[in-house]
Amino acid sequence: MDDASRSAWCRENGVYAQQLQQWRDNAVRALAAPEQVRASPSQTKEDRRRIKELEREVRRKDKALAEAAALLVLSKKAEAIFNRNKGEDE
Repeated sequence: MDDASRSAWCRENGVYAQQLQQWRDNAVRALAAPEQVRASPSQTKEDRRRIKELEREVRRKDKALAEAAALLVLSKKAEAIFNRNKGEDE
């Protein structure tokens, strides 16, 4: 792509030419990285397993937090009801 068409494309897409060059440089550097730097298939599989495990743990903790919040709200409502009834009895 020549400079004029690249500049036109950048204006149309709201990207600076310097950003485009930086993205290109980063992509070339990443693709040229030695095989050792990239994750091996077994490492990728291990990472996916770990991510699933962590997501499962987060879901469990979210459910526990929601339950605790619901119990707190219910206890406050019960306290408000019983305190109101005490005031009526006196």
